[in-house]
Amino acid sequence: MTEPAASATPYDEETYARLQKSAREHLWMHFTRMSGYEQADVPIIVRGEGAYVYDAKGRRYLDALAGLFTSQLGHGRTELAQAAAAQAQELAFFPLWSYAHPNAIQLAERIANYAPGDLNRVFFTSGGGEAVETAWKLAKNYFKLTGKPMKHKVVSRTIAYHGTTQGALSITGLPGLKAQFEPLVPSTFRAPNTNFYRAPQHGDDLEAFGRWAADQIGVAIENEGPETVAAVFLEPVQNSGGCFPPPPGYFQRVREICDQHDVLLVSDEVICAFGRLGHMFAAERYGFQPDMITCAKGITSGYAPLGAMIASDRLMEPFLHGGASFAHGYTFGGHPVSTAVANANLDVFEKEGINRHVLDNQDAFRATLEKLTDLPIVGDVRGDGFFYGIEMVKDKATKETFDEAESERLLRGFMSGALFQSGLYCRADDRGDPVIQLSPPLICDQSHFDEMEQKLRAVLSEAWTRL
Repeated sequence: MTEPAASATPYDEETYARLQKSAREHLWMHFTRMSGYEQADVPIIVRGEGAYVYDAKGRRYLDALAGLFTSQLGHGRTELAQAAAAQAQELAFFPLWSYAHPNAIQLAERIANYAPGDLNRVFFTSGGGEAVETAWKLAKNYFKLTGKPMKHKVVSRTIAYHGTTQGALSITGLPGLKAQFEPLVPSTFRAPNTNFYRAPQHGDDLEAFGRWAADQIGVAIENEGPETVAAVFLEPVQNSGGCFPPPPGYFQRVREICDQHDVLLVSDEVICAFGRLGHMFAAERYGFQPDMITCAKGITSGYAPLGAMIASDRLMEPFLHGGASFAHGYTFGGHPVSTAVANANLDVFEKEGINRHVLDNQDAFRATLEKLTDLPIVGDVRGDGFFYGIEMVKDKATKETFDEAESERLLRGFMSGALFQSGLYCRADDRGDPVIQLSPPLICDQSHFDEMEQKLRAVLSEAWTRL
């Protein structure tokens, strides 16, 4: 297997050794098996430029996951760094607790103008999990203020990921991720997702399958009692499990069901917003009107932490009178530096036509990845925009997947390391059936698509020989 290109000045051996020692002794990495670095070096990323990042040994990697579905504009954008520095010199921090600052005001207005319908009220958070937490708390608070205090439950989808805070993790549909933290916040329930590749019903008719999947949300609401259900949380393209796009008409039917039962529809766009699917918000791409949108990640292209919950005028209305207050907030929500970076980020989106670039190149990205379907290990390639999953199977004819031990050997034992060693940073994920997830910076073009395909082909081919 080829080594990544060496395109940056490496750290000297003494500095590198010191960093490795310090990382092992002090740094607790997120979602990481720390035992994996007892004998192996910790990957240390030191620089980024465009669609590439570089490690401390000077090796270059194509960032095919945009950091973590985040680096929309790529790395090394000096205009975003300069916006952060200028704002930090002028006003480094002030909270939004009964006060405002210009960047938060400007950004809230811009986001409201981008958002569909009457989603005009923007509540800033530090990130995506906090945005989901905020949306659930607002849903419960709203119904208490409007005379329906029993409406507090949430319906979400199987295998869906919505965050790691106690409430957001409760909404998450990944039992294995939740087990070690239970008991969690009660009153969340699951409905089927839109994985057409493994459709339990209507596997030969995409629209009929979408109608069935949407109707199961209605069944979940009715089973719990509509008078107790506050909200439905859905990602436009579900991330966990490997990028499940919505079938035609799916969200329109979900909207009908929510309206029928007076249930709020929350579009969780922490990944899908800000160009990932070629629009500022994915609800626009799929033609539906949510009551709330949660977002983060691409709002700043990762140059500073920021998230937001965007609510309709209807949900704000009870808080505009008398003594009502949404008693909720975060110290760093709407941080002056982060909102300055977000405004600069959106300036680049508009100036460089980032959304148009995604729409113009999405078919080429799909076609390039679909070349991999000639490999016996590739069962399905699915996604939209610049957001794709490749599902791996033991048998293409039967769609037989890997058991837990096989998945462990395939993903953690080989693929994760082999992909990185080949010079490709992406995600090999088994939260559901084993998949490779791809979500490159939105500046990528055919040369990057080809590089992804070539590196994936080499690793997938070798993985097949190891089965």
